[in-house]
Amino acid sequence: MNFLETLRLAFRSLLRSKTRSFLTALGIIIGVSAVIAMVAIGDGARASVDKVFQSMGTDLLIVLPGSSSSGGARGGFGSQPTLTWADLEAIRTQVPSVRAAAPELRASAQVLSEEQNWTTGVVGTTPDFFQVRSWTMASGQAFTEQDVEAGSKVAVLGATVVEKLFGPGVDPVGQVVRIQKTPFTVVAVTARKGQSPVGQDFDDIVFVPRTSFQRQIQAQSLGAFIPGALFVQADPAAGTAQAQEAITSLLRERHRLAEGQANDFDVRDLSELANNRQESTRTLSLLLASIAAVSLVVGGIGIMNIMLVSVTERTREIGVRAAVGARPRDILIQFLIESLTLALLGGSIGAALGLGVAQLLAAQFQWPLLVRPEVVLLALGFSGAVGVGFGLYPARKASQLDPIDALRYE
Repeated sequence: MNFLETLRLAFRSLLRSKTRSFLTALGIIIGVSAVIAMVAIGDGARASVDKVFQSMGTDLLIVLPGSSSSGGARGGFGSQPTLTWADLEAIRTQVPSVRAAAPELRASAQVLSEEQNWTTGVVGTTPDFFQVRSWTMASGQAFTEQDVEAGSKVAVLGATVVEKLFGPGVDPVGQVVRIQKTPFTVVAVTARKGQSPVGQDFDDIVFVPRTSFQRQIQAQSLGAFIPGALFVQADPAAGTAQAQEAITSLLRERHRLAEGQANDFDVRDLSELANNRQESTRTLSLLLASIAAVSLVVGGIGIMNIMLVSVTERTREIGVRAAVGARPRDILIQFLIESLTLALLGGSIGAALGLGVAQLLAAQFQWPLLVRPEVVLLALGFSGAVGVGFGLYPARKASQLDPIDALRYE
């Protein structure tokens, strides 16, 4: 008996019991679909995390002022101004591993156009801030160092603020908005950045020169101290770790902190935070994929059980085939083909189902859908291996039946 004839008989046997064949392959379907869906969603989640942190800025460090302690009540970093404008200038000019640095002075204020008003965050900063945060302009040009030195009343609006004040599709460059009671001329609109890891809208913001912020918006002046944080972009050639160490050493020297004395500032490396989040997501994805792979093994056990039942039910058929000349190898191959076909059909259906589930979940969570072809091929290959592995014992049992005993079986 040739291979094609054996293959035809195997398919005919499966089609005689369509429902049982489908239920047999159901474990493989669930396992493959779960593996593909979980890996695709995990890759999408990591890409989403990477995109968010990229939007915050590359090679980014945040320098926060110190903590406060008053009347037994202690506050965290940022609650007590300890950074000065001289510190900022020293970081910019004396640390070779720093590419750019800018302050972030933040307040909440009402912004008004001629017809609408919107309460949003207002940030006083310098032009370097847009470089540090990798923030490009959708229209217009950001304010310059000359605007900072002159205290010019100019503003850069985020895309959300533009929509709230002027409506979608409107370019407000050249128009005037009032921040609190002070008129500012719009010089640019930032390109969209989306949301932060905690859901904050990056585009719901207005930027003004830090000198204009201090004079027109800030309630009180702290003199030489910066009432906010510093954003620092490390030189990629040096890396954030080297820049973090250099900034810490410089500020400790400038603040005259003795050896062993705690820092009155904090330098945070956001790339390290991004890596930790990526590692957590990767671990969770591997865990889910491992759990899903277990269902593939369970599906293989189901195939073995059904094939054993099939061998018992078809004992007389096996005896007839052996009596008319079928070799044990032919019977072995027939049953292996049946189990392999069940596994591969289940794997194919599971792959299509897994891709559909991954697409639905990606749309639900607004993550990119990333499907790796090698993962799909690996899942299908593994399902085929499961079919052969768990189908081997029933196939061997069928091939070793004695033809005379098989013909007598009722």
